[in-house]
Amino acid sequence: MSDANNTAGDGVNPEKELSAENLPGQRGQGGEEIRVQRGMFGADNGGDTSGYGGLVRSVRLPGPAARPYGGWFDEVADELEGALEEQDLLPENAIEKTVVDRDEITFHIEREHLVRVAKTLRDDPALRFELCTGVSGVHYPNDKGRELHAVYHLRSITHNRVIRLEVSAPDSDPHIPSLFSVYPTNDWHERETYDFFGIVFDGHPALTRIMMPDDWQGHPQRKDYPLGGIPVEYKGAQIPAPDQRRSYS
Repeated sequence: MSDANNTAGDGVNPEKELSAENLPGQRGQGGEEIRVQRGMFGADNGGDTSGYGGLVRSVRLPGPAARPYGGWFDEVADELEGALEEQDLLPENAIEKTVVDRDEITFHIEREHLVRVAKTLRDDPALRFELCTGVSGVHYPNDKGRELHAVYHLRSITHNRVIRLEVSAPDSDPHIPSLFSVYPTNDWHERETYDFFGIVFDGHPALTRIMMPDDWQGHPQRKDYPLGGIPVEYKGAQIPAPDQRRSYS
């Protein structure tokens, strides 16, 4: 059997060089390091449930991109910046940075300008991002001063384009303006993000829990939320937290 057949049998594409740049999730030394994770799941209290505590991985966020971004990304960026200038808003005051990563473009927006930027993206004829497909929360406990992130995916049906907006807020002030007035479909999505991550969307018409009971304590998708240990209604049993179930020491 040839070497090529052996390589293909191992699940490796022989037509593509296997290097760090070609592996998913690899950014080398680029971007911004926000954490050094040890162990497969980063357990730091009790046993390492992954069975391997020797893994050390740098967690990095992609850094800002430099022009030209490529393709239609430059057209959208130019149109957005021009439209903001027409409203007497300096683009650099509203757009913290622009990231192009994995063939996707993300505009990091200062939270106080989020609503105006969203309206501009929706209403400008050259942009026409008519649909927001929802907002997702992300929690980076080690991203000091911006631990909470809200991520919006906008789609232009007119131009068949998709972009992302990302806004951050600190744990100490978890407030982000609601986009309900611009994209009413965000109603339930903002409630879910509030429920799971504790991000408060100012201006939402009814920001209440949507998944968890009304009297639930805390926000269960935050990374500092206890894993397990929640009593269950079955003969008084209680499920221990994952880092207390077993150890590979």
